[in-house]
Amino acid sequence: MNTAMSPLAEPARSGKPIGVGIIGLGADGSWAERSHLPALRAVPGYELRALSTSSKQSAERSGHKHGVSRTFGTAAELAACDEVDLVVVAVKVPHHRELVRTALSAGKSVLCEWPLGNGLAEAEDMARQARGRVVPTVVGLQARSHPALAYVRDLVADGYVGEVLSTTVVGSGGAWGATVGPGDHHVLDAANGTTLLTVPFAHTLDGLASVLGEPEDLRIHLALRRTSAVDTGSGRPVPMTAADQVVAWGRLPGGAVATFHYRGGMSRGVNFRWEINGTEGDLVLTAPIGHLQLSPITLEGGRGTAGLAPLTVPDSYVRVPRLDPHADAPAYAVAHAYQRFLDDLREGGTPGVPDFAHGAARHRGIESAITTD
Repeated sequence: MNTAMSPLAEPARSGKPIGVGIIGLGADGSWAERSHLPALRAVPGYELRALSTSSKQSAERSGHKHGVSRTFGTAAELAACDEVDLVVVAVKVPHHRELVRTALSAGKSVLCEWPLGNGLAEAEDMARQARGRVVPTVVGLQARSHPALAYVRDLVADGYVGEVLSTTVVGSGGAWGATVGPGDHHVLDAANGTTLLTVPFAHTLDGLASVLGEPEDLRIHLALRRTSAVDTGSGRPVPMTAADQVVAWGRLPGGAVATFHYRGGMSRGVNFRWEINGTEGDLVLTAPIGHLQLSPITLEGGRGTAGLAPLTVPDSYVRVPRLDPHADAPAYAVAHAYQRFLDDLREGGTPGVPDFAHGAARHRGIESAITTD
């Protein structure tokens, strides 16, 4: 929908804060605590007004820790709260569809973490639920909002590398390796929807597409080289059914070649390297882990006969100066996505942040590209 026509547009334009309620903001190091909480506090225009967790008691404990007075033991209670304009769904993937339905049924705008659904069918159902409603939706594909990617997008468009010939991504997933934390067993089970394919690979694919265009004729090959990981707490093996190797290839608009290799665990070498090679120059993005959406990004470039040299992202691309791209890396791109959403509400036009329809299309593109060749 056109965000400028939504009920959130008026307060956004007038400077009134948008009331946010987070489903899944716990007190013990949750993803929402590490990313959405600092992001919201760094972007003027939002006010965290409510949270819900799995029980009334845990919600009260989290509210006390984070200074949130309205705490609920159920998502339905949070969605019904008049002070909440935007519901953020930041829980494990198998619960996304049910919680999004609850928020939409209450007439609330929704930001749902990526992956949108546990598989394509769920994602398409959620996009259908959102279609035609008067509230905007956002899916948490925040890599494209990172200032470094916005700068690279403009460098490529302005001809820094000339005609793009090829692009190559190699990344490490961190998880899906030799060991697994006691609280992370769910990522090893492909049925839970949080895999090397759906998380680091998909986030990076979306970020790359925002810079270079959607890969065409994409093919994805999955391999399961490890069948278990050792629990770091108990020392016992945990079965792994999610692929620990993802290899993909395709063509970019204009004919350039794109290749990806994601591997589980961590490498003793470089854990993320993305090269964009052209007729006039090269751009290289590196990071300490393969999750482009939550990593501090180092950018280098070179043209003509010059070698690679560091490139600094201009201040004009940094819309959330309260956060540091290194110290606040998990929240950095998330905060810029929140800022872009505010800009969408205030200005209308083509949305800068991806909605549920985009999320369903990303699911569709990935699932249709998987090959057994």
